[in-house]
Amino acid sequence: MKKQPLWTRDFLGISFISFFLFIVFYILLTTLPIYVLNELEGNETQVGLIVSVFLIAAVLCRPLTGKWIDQLGRKKILLSSVMIFFISSFLYLWTDSIPLLLALRFLHGIGFGMATTATGAIIADIVPNRRKGEGLGYYALFMNLAMVIGPFAGLTIIQFTSFSLLFILCAILALIALLLSLLVRIPEVDTSIAVTKQPAKFSFASFFEKNAIPVSIVGGVLALAYSGILSFISVYASELGLLKAASFFFVVYAASIVLSRPFTGRWFDLYGENKIIYPSILLFAIGMVLLSQAESTFLFLFSAAIIGLGYGSLSPSLQTIAIKNSDPTKRGLATSTFFTFFDSGIGLGSYALGVVAVYTSLSTLYLVLAGVVLLALLAYYLLHGKESAAKSIIHNEADASI
Repeated sequence: MKKQPLWTRDFLGISFISFFLFIVFYILLTTLPIYVLNELEGNETQVGLIVSVFLIAAVLCRPLTGKWIDQLGRKKILLSSVMIFFISSFLYLWTDSIPLLLALRFLHGIGFGMATTATGAIIADIVPNRRKGEGLGYYALFMNLAMVIGPFAGLTIIQFTSFSLLFILCAILALIALLLSLLVRIPEVDTSIAVTKQPAKFSFASFFEKNAIPVSIVGGVLALAYSGILSFISVYASELGLLKAASFFFVVYAASIVLSRPFTGRWFDLYGENKIIYPSILLFAIGMVLLSQAESTFLFLFSAAIIGLGYGSLSPSLQTIAIKNSDPTKRGLATSTFFTFFDSGIGLGSYALGVVAVYTSLSTLYLVLAGVVLLALLAYYLLHGKESAAKSIIHNEADASI
């Protein structure tokens, strides 16, 4: 059988749209706290609000976006959401007060939540069915690269130039995403089918895809554990006297993902999800234990590599399962369901772990989070892995009888 093409023009187009969306997100994530404290003379509480408001807006709009994608069409939602994202990125040039910035962050969060839900649903349609794990893994790689490039670019720019130039750069990057959205060809499903299947009134089923919920719960728990790294890794490095190494943590993390991606996605398609998910969760837990014991630059960065191998494979794999388990006409809803749980895990984790960190050391916190990761392994087994293994056995027996 001829291998279905993966690296098509449209696959690259959506992947680069996602890359530019996320690079703006990470540039602002790392630089706005400095902008609030130094330029707007705000405080640490307001810094937290700047991050939280954005995330709350993204979480609130994702279920609605998933419903709109399946009913109104991918192209319309993609264009409108990236337009909101571009306008928001441009308006940072005129935010000269905390209230204005909070309002803009809410609007920007809506654009980001809608756009990333749309790109996730579109890429699921573009990637060939037999290469779903591989394709979504490579798609996630573009987001991982943005996570490394964004903070480095943002911090470098404000160190040598000004926030005005930084905001102009963000607007230009968002404009590139918008132009790509106009050019990319998007396969449309029959929206009339999706509409007739949707309840006429507001209900849980109209905003969440029930078949995607089990693995989305697992994704949310793992995201909660990962939020401990996003929120406190620089503080932890400073406590250890390894602040210089902190800037390389995500570089090593991303390098680990880049090196593993060519075969992890392919193994997912060839051998099934359990052969990837179980080892990846265990590697994530081991990486967190190593991080909790890090006292040297080597062990600190080695833990980043192990976490990259583990957690870096989990998000695209779980998203693939959520999509594969759902009706093709509900891929938008399945994508929004997964990211709603994922974003909620990050948001709740950042706040809850901040409270816990006051009463314990960060080393102990990371050790506890290793236990949370192992709980996610149990949750995966109960919610999906056991059933997936049973189906695999039945499938293999059927193949053997032919």
